[in-house]
Amino acid sequence: MARAIWKGYLSIGELSCGIALHAAATTSERISFHIVNRKTGNRVRRDYVDEQSGEPVAREDQVKGYETAKGSYVVLEPEEIAAAVPESDKQLAVEHFIPCGEVDTAYFDKPYFVTPADEGAEEVFALMREGLRRKKVAAVARAVLFRRVRTVMLRPRGCGLMANTLNFDYEVLPAEKAFADIPPMKIKREMLDLAKHIIATKEGTFDPAAFDDRYDAALAELVRAKIEGREIRKPKRKAEGKVIDLMEALRESAAAAKKTAKPAPRRKAG
Repeated sequence: MARAIWKGYLSIGELSCGIALHAAATTSERISFHIVNRKTGNRVRRDYVDEQSGEPVAREDQVKGYETAKGSYVVLEPEEIAAAVPESDKQLAVEHFIPCGEVDTAYFDKPYFVTPADEGAEEVFALMREGLRRKKVAAVARAVLFRRVRTVMLRPRGCGLMANTLNFDYEVLPAEKAFADIPPMKIKREMLDLAKHIIATKEGTFDPAAFDDRYDAALAELVRAKIEGREIRKPKRKAEGKVIDLMEALRESAAAAKKTAKPAPRRKAG
């Protein structure tokens, strides 16, 4: 297991045990670039300059400011910001329990794996985990994580726990605002039947290993081609076109889906 990024205590009522948080997702495997000078091939470094004078500003003179009016700022000193950060007591304190599927996924922020911090915590940790599993609930807890008070949802996952930090309510935009301009539509029964048929022929299971990052793979191939001095071939792109006849498009999709659908397993005669 990789090094823990946070250690503390998980407490449910009078029960408490040491836990460790580990990152459950990473972007470190993605292709990343540096900005370089085309003429010299040297890496470019970023300098902060004064907006009015254009002069570089030394690191010790760079402070955070909150804009109160156009071009007017309240300056916050580093020690003032540090004093405002809530003090962590290293406690992930469970406040209540909810059904596992109750939280809208729009509130999910970052995922973490939770493990016992040491051998002495394993029995209590297992008791908490199995209690959640048997009751089919998730625990909602609060803690100071990474300098912020966060709400965390914990669920059983194998022999450990899965934790998700949750976005605050003000951070999640209302769906009604995004969907406000979508007009109500009455769909014909035949169209719905065809759509349901297409969905039925493409039913499957969630397999994240089957998902490929085409953009990242294309960038990796581009880098290899440049290193090896090979010709860079532009990928063929499908021509975009408007669907003129929705019903005909559905029929064609249904026919294509039927050809590629896997046959259902035969039942044994009993």
